[in-house]
Amino acid sequence: MSRAMSDPSNPLRLSTPERVARARADLRIGAPVALLGATREGGAPDALALAAETATPERLAALQAQGPVDLALTARRAATLKARAYDGDLARIPVAADMDFTRLRAAIDPSRALDAPLIGPFATRREGSADAHRLALRLCKQARLLPAALVVPVEDGRGLAAALGLTTLDAATLDAADASAARLAPVSVARVPLEVSENARVHVFRPEDGAEEHYAIEIGQPQRDLPVLSRLHSACFTGDLIGSLKCDCGPQLRAALAQIAAEGAGVLLYLNQEGRGIGLANKLRAYALQDAGFDTVEANHRLGFEDDERDFRIGAEILKRMGFSAVRLMTNNPGKTAAMAKAGVAVAERVPLKVGLNPHNSRYLAVKAAKSGHLL
Repeated sequence: MSRAMSDPSNPLRLSTPERVARARADLRIGAPVALLGATREGGAPDALALAAETATPERLAALQAQGPVDLALTARRAATLKARAYDGDLARIPVAADMDFTRLRAAIDPSRALDAPLIGPFATRREGSADAHRLALRLCKQARLLPAALVVPVEDGRGLAAALGLTTLDAATLDAADASAARLAPVSVARVPLEVSENARVHVFRPEDGAEEHYAIEIGQPQRDLPVLSRLHSACFTGDLIGSLKCDCGPQLRAALAQIAAEGAGVLLYLNQEGRGIGLANKLRAYALQDAGFDTVEANHRLGFEDDERDFRIGAEILKRMGFSAVRLMTNNPGKTAAMAKAGVAVAERVPLKVGLNPHNSRYLAVKAAKSGHLL
């Protein structure tokens, strides 16, 4: 390799966000990623990791040829399986060489539990480092996959990655990428006449980390030196587009646009964080669990997620890029107001948005009020 190609300042080298984006994409297509532990204090070992959701029996066997494989699960999912999370936030379940793949899939995905109803009990590891497992779970979540990973320690992750053509990543790189995840650049803007207002423009913002683009619908000419009437609306394919009655998202979207139009000026941010940040596929898994009797919070936990995995820094960054420093925020969620203030956007007023109650979502809304603190 030439000196120029090995130079860290060479503009052809991948940036931190680019490397993380590549690692997420690899997990989504079922490819392994090499996780480097040398940068951590204490010398955590290198490892290879696969997303359990996209793994195949062949890839699992190849991973097992490298050494003892663990199934890493979040503490939320581990609690469902009655598996001890000795590491606090996660559990490491040794994967036996003869473990049936159907049983493994049932362990990570409760919607498959009927395929292998007797999937426990599971012994979990106490000793050794869980750094690689923790890093793999963070990547799985960011890739909108089930938070479950297959991890095997290896002697030389960098050398193995070079030999196999794998992406390498370490915790410091992912930390740096997370810190910059809310940095966005404006891409395009155009006038788009709406049913509620012909004086509207749609702005597209692209995040630095290569994740989904986000949109701002600006109605009228809102003054930049006054709190702007605004809503942070998370994308909801089922509610916004096909009229699902399981949530109140569609009615909230339309009511917010109508209210902004009635006042003559404001901004609605449409953030691509489907299903409270877990993605559409996982949201539908949660819906299936709700049909089985679990509430919306319990369903998320059984899948291995927290109540809400969204990053509201993105909304604050878009508002600031548009020149706003204060909002009249249309929301029933106190968490959004706190997140805006923490991200440097003052919330001058919380504007309630109570619409969309129906027989199909009454329990869902009640649980949001009781367990998530929504003001309904």
